[in-house]
Amino acid sequence: MPKLIYLVVGARPNFMKIAPLIKEFKKEKIKFKLIHTGQHYDYNMSKVFFDDLGIPEPDIHLNIGSASHAVQTAKILIEFEKVLVREKVSLVVVVGDVNSTLACALVAKKLHIKVAHIEAGLRSFNMEMPEEINRLLTDQISDFLFTTEKSAVINLKREGISSDKIFFVGNIMIDVLIMNLEKAKELNLLDKYNLKKNDYALITLHRPSNVDTKENLEKMLNILNFLQEKIKVFFPIHPRTKKNLEKFDLEKNIKDLNIVLSHPIGYLEFLNLMTNSKLILTDSGGIQEEASYLKIPVLTARMGTERPVTVEEGTNTIIGRDIDKAKRHIEEIFTSKYKNGKNIEYWDGRASKRIVKVLKEKLNL
Repeated sequence: MPKLIYLVVGARPNFMKIAPLIKEFKKEKIKFKLIHTGQHYDYNMSKVFFDDLGIPEPDIHLNIGSASHAVQTAKILIEFEKVLVREKVSLVVVVGDVNSTLACALVAKKLHIKVAHIEAGLRSFNMEMPEEINRLLTDQISDFLFTTEKSAVINLKREGISSDKIFFVGNIMIDVLIMNLEKAKELNLLDKYNLKKNDYALITLHRPSNVDTKENLEKMLNILNFLQEKIKVFFPIHPRTKKNLEKFDLEKNIKDLNIVLSHPIGYLEFLNLMTNSKLILTDSGGIQEEASYLKIPVLTARMGTERPVTVEEGTNTIIGRDIDKAKRHIEEIFTSKYKNGKNIEYWDGRASKRIVKVLKEKLNL
């Protein structure tokens, strides 16, 4: 009887990372089920990504929805356990660093089921980030730790993880980017949003540290204001950011400026707009990687990054909420003095193949 693997997704970044793995599992005729926790419940934050990436309908949907970290994690623990005890599962694969990642890994481990963590070992060294807590704890209980960059391997070994559990396979986020790049380029979005190639900046802003207090959100809007004076800005607003703009009465600060506002958009649309942009300002983790692969300047509005290779070898610069830093690096971009970035090892579209090769060998699939 073939061994069964559960693939767990819960939020937007998970969907992208699981797509190439599903493709590879099907190719290798590996039996799997897709479990969607429902951590992201908004259509534009969830189902549209399934549609864009050709991900099949989940076999099981837990419908967890939004809640505090504790409540959301607890609900996933309860509901995923009900699912796991129904049939014999050989491996649970979790990706990234969201609440679903930790909760499902914990349930599996307590039921003596092996756990594989894709994107293991990334560290921001900032314990105020809930993602950092999820990453650390998931890695401690995982049996297979698949890393995207060499710094992650160093982190895991430093934390006492045995070398025989660690596999440097490259970045599965880049697999899905390469798979979809040509399809994304075919979209005609520049006309739709009245944009010109290489003549606009692309913005994403959603982290609680940037948008949950009026003071910090105003600092980000100051950077945005400086940027829109130099170039048109395309800004798909995350629901959390939109809500807080209204809450703090800051909507007026971005109206009637050189800014094109949009609802959240799908993966293919976003990839198209990335490839055509002059620069990106973000507080997302994955976008730092995608922009570095595409050699597009990316300024990250965070105090640090768990993806240091994007700064050391890619096109990423950490600016936090510091407007002086932002101005300096924006000027570098406009005067062609900004760094160009290099090709990063194993960011080549074959990470999913390497992951499957390891699992087949170790689990006798």
